[in-house]
Amino acid sequence: MIRTALAVLLFTSLVCAADDLTKLRDRQDRAGLDRAAASLQQAADKSPGDANAQYRAAVAWSYDAEVAMELRDKPAAERAAEAGVKDAERAVALNGRNAEYYRVLGTLCGQVIPANPILGVLSYGKRAKEALDKAIELDPKSSEAFVSQGVGNYYLPANFGGGPDNAIKDFRRAVELNPRNADAWLWLGLALRKNHQDPQAREAFEKSLQLDPDRVWTKQQLEKTPK
Repeated sequence: MIRTALAVLLFTSLVCAADDLTKLRDRQDRAGLDRAAASLQQAADKSPGDANAQYRAAVAWSYDAEVAMELRDKPAAERAAEAGVKDAERAVALNGRNAEYYRVLGTLCGQVIPANPILGVLSYGKRAKEALDKAIELDPKSSEAFVSQGVGNYYLPANFGGGPDNAIKDFRRAVELNPRNADAWLWLGLALRKNHQDPQAREAFEKSLQLDPDRVWTKQQLEKTPK
């Protein structure tokens, strides 16, 4: 009974922490994300054998990198992504059967690429693909994993196997698996716009905003997409 209660408390704390990070990301609160990532990194360093602690720090760094890229601060995005890669690698080393750990690792490796395209592709492109392939192998119904794979394809040049067409396929698969995944609709809109399909892109952005009306970056993308 006590173990069950502790497990419930742990799950609740993880959900609350994830919600807080999402709110900071939605508001593009760089300072708040910096503080959260630093705090979670300290907790991870104090518990090197706790896979979840490493994972939570990795997620915070991923959100930090994401917002840095939205604000066009590529050096900060690269630093945050590389810091998160180390945490995600430790989480995977501690528990190699958790699909979400591999997803976050692949996401972070992929986030280095737009921040530093040449070094990113050479050093992190293969690692991102391998991690995301493993995530989908372990959990083929993960909508989030297909979003992460699609983001990788969005930034990866077509001659390296990426490009908007492949990204669109991934994002549509993510939407099929979870129609309420606001990130899937947002990135579908970005890929459609990159593919010169502006009306469809606007529809995707509008759907994303219906699901997550507080996401500043989605509002910005809708405003800059021609009608």
